[in-house]
Amino acid sequence: MNKLRTVFLIVLAGWLVILTSSWPNGQAAGQTTPLRRVNAPYTTSVNGGWPKDRAIFWFGQVNPTSNYADVRTVYNDTQLIVTLNVFDRQLWNDTSPTAVTLEQWDAVTLYLDLSGNTGSAPQNDSYRFVVQLRQEANAATYQGNGSGWDTVNISFTPATGWRGEGVNNGAEARGWSATFKIPYSSLGLASKPAEGTIWGLGLALHDRDDAAGTPIADQIWPETLTGGQPSTWGQLHFGLPTYTPPPAAPAGTTTIRHGLNGVIVEDGHVGGQAVCGDPFNPNFFNGWGDANYAGDEQVNVQNQMDVADWPCFSKFYLTLPLDAVPAGKEIISATLTVYQFGNAGGPGEAEPSVIQALTVAEAWSESNITWNNAPLAVQNVARTDVDPITNFPGWPGVPITWNVSGAVAEAYAAGQPLRLALYSADSEQHSGKYFTSSDTGEWNANGRPTLEVVWGDPALLVSPPVQRVEPGQFAEYIISADGLSGPVTLSAPSPSADLLVSLSPSVITPPQTAVLTLTDTHSAVTSGIWYTVPITATGGGETQTAPAMLLVGGTQVFLPLAAR
Repeated sequence: MNKLRTVFLIVLAGWLVILTSSWPNGQAAGQTTPLRRVNAPYTTSVNGGWPKDRAIFWFGQVNPTSNYADVRTVYNDTQLIVTLNVFDRQLWNDTSPTAVTLEQWDAVTLYLDLSGNTGSAPQNDSYRFVVQLRQEANAATYQGNGSGWDTVNISFTPATGWRGEGVNNGAEARGWSATFKIPYSSLGLASKPAEGTIWGLGLALHDRDDAAGTPIADQIWPETLTGGQPSTWGQLHFGLPTYTPPPAAPAGTTTIRHGLNGVIVEDGHVGGQAVCGDPFNPNFFNGWGDANYAGDEQVNVQNQMDVADWPCFSKFYLTLPLDAVPAGKEIISATLTVYQFGNAGGPGEAEPSVIQALTVAEAWSESNITWNNAPLAVQNVARTDVDPITNFPGWPGVPITWNVSGAVAEAYAAGQPLRLALYSADSEQHSGKYFTSSDTGEWNANGRPTLEVVWGDPALLVSPPVQRVEPGQFAEYIISADGLSGPVTLSAPSPSADLLVSLSPSVITPPQTAVLTLTDTHSAVTSGIWYTVPITATGGGETQTAPAMLLVGGTQVFLPLAAR
């Protein structure tokens, strides 16, 4: 476990102190299910721009009864746009719906909370939108009242469409789509949310497969969703994520690739492979979602807006271990490289793609991963343009790269491997892009997915960062400032007359270290007392700070968590 970036929970006399880093993570204290987030990109386009530039996430399953949805999100100066493409074998709607019956047919419910995913009940800044297939005029809108939902008129633009042999006739279909265009003004806002704003977000996909209404469970996102409890929802973050590396002196680079220095990288694709799920044609709902392609040396990433072509869709999952990165380092940058060798479509048919990298929290196995059991995304963290190959340059192919620095820093801090899914929000046909997997032979070892991590020493390190002593005792901390150029001047003022602080020496030349001694002067305490001593290091024209924490008496519990 990397102690430098670990989150500590200190339980003290009923207080809970949480030390965290700034990169958003999908795991909160006490959670066993990751907190899921979509980072929506901004566009100046009035209509939302190209679908391929929108953020994507997904939920549900593909089988004769259950439904699955790809969700695309984007925002502009006036509105939020959310589009779902739903894989659905049977299409049924109510030709004369009421607000009560909307969710009893093929429909989508969208939840928004302008205060974030917090609270046990919807408040007046919580909103609910319900759209049924082919019933845009009867869409329902609600606003929270502190305990539940009130029916209110909220202006927004719904749209639906479908692909198949018909609606309400029992014929086989491929699916349908629903779009929500929600003006900020309808939510009481004067302008678009500032970049970095977080709203609560939830989705429920309602399904009906016959006229009688045989009960079918909703598909929900996130999987913790309870519609009347915003704290169970996911997050909508306005803007794409950024990563600012902590101050550190570059000290090395670690290259991670399957077979290199004994490293084992697990990867595999799910969905239609590169043949549009042909073995399951024409009954794709039977088996397509449960297909496994373990050992495939060539993989596909593909999507498009026409839901009729979902048998061609494909995602690529990767798990890259980070054990080879030395412990106690700061992540400066990390780049994932995957080699492209081809694309879907004949000459002149292939279209450019934007392929997104999304983090995954749960472990999975190449031998049994499928579209239906593959982990959901935690959040989208990177994207890159991928053009069609018109002239193959020879093996290993064309290197395609993603900046995954923040995702690597997060995984490294949590002591976990980097788990990613690659997927696109493309709209056009022939958008599939073909890549080499880690299963390729030794002849093409350099063409396997590769992660390059640049790491460094912390500019200022306090070790250990937190200690506990009994009243009247002392604790020692080792102070290093390898990320600064010497000489480095150190200072550490005492926060209390009851705590003696000694720092020796007060000037060091890295890699020299200093010893900070904190001595408590109490003879006894009735309850725990904690001190935070700010340490300042100045050298080479740069100043860094770090805390040393001391608990006197009381009780402490250290729980390493992924930082939020």
